[in-house]
Amino acid sequence: MGEDRGIYRFRIVDFTRISMTQNSLQELKEIWDQWKDEIKQLFYCNYGDLPYLLDIKVDKHLFRALAQFWNPIYCYFTFGKIQADKAYSRAANVLTFLKKLMSITGMSDQWVTAQIKKKGESKCIPWKSLRDLILAYPDTKKRVDIFAMSIYGLVIFPKALGHIDEVVSNLFDQLDKRVTPIPTILAETFRSLSACRRVAEGRFGCAQLLLAWFHNNFWNVEKVYYRVFSENYSPLKELMATLMRDDILEEKWMAILQNLQDEDFE
Repeated sequence: MGEDRGIYRFRIVDFTRISMTQNSLQELKEIWDQWKDEIKQLFYCNYGDLPYLLDIKVDKHLFRALAQFWNPIYCYFTFGKIQADKAYSRAANVLTFLKKLMSITGMSDQWVTAQIKKKGESKCIPWKSLRDLILAYPDTKKRVDIFAMSIYGLVIFPKALGHIDEVVSNLFDQLDKRVTPIPTILAETFRSLSACRRVAEGRFGCAQLLLAWFHNNFWNVEKVYYRVFSENYSPLKELMATLMRDDILEEKWMAILQNLQDEDFE
């Protein structure tokens, strides 16, 4: 992963300050681009349109502004007089990290044990170990599963730099296959934002998905609604293909969000 890896880190003084750094996603993109269409279709079928997150550019000014309007106690955004919908999630009893990794990767107890590392108080597995499996594994389904878990660890919830954290594998292991995980990820993203606001610092979840949620609900543009019933419709793909301005400063976004009216969102 080199030196270009990172997190979204919060520290609150008078308001939320966010340092915008992110894991390098180049290796994930290269693996995805090399895959044939049938493997990509298997991924879409099992895990939805997550790969589009790899190409969504994070607008740091909008992201920083959004964070100021999150209420960690009641779990919703308050823009002016508007309260956006709440999102909840709950933990579940899960297998041990070792057993989960054995199930997801299909590798032996000995192999998994050798890969598990300690980062702070958490157990993790290095991205490079999963990368090598993806490139060499003969089982296509397992390659897809491991690639999906890597997206969760490096893009959606980068809790440990260059590693996939045990907490990430907990969430990944709970997801039902063939059902889009986007609502679950968004709920976990909101929950991580609440945790950061409560303790005045921490590591935030998927900024790309939070911005996709914002643009999908608050961006006041004409939409062709029948498209959402199309079998191939993807809001993430649509956002990726839409040119968004990234030159609006945080102060301007703060003023826009503070003055949102009911008719400005859906």
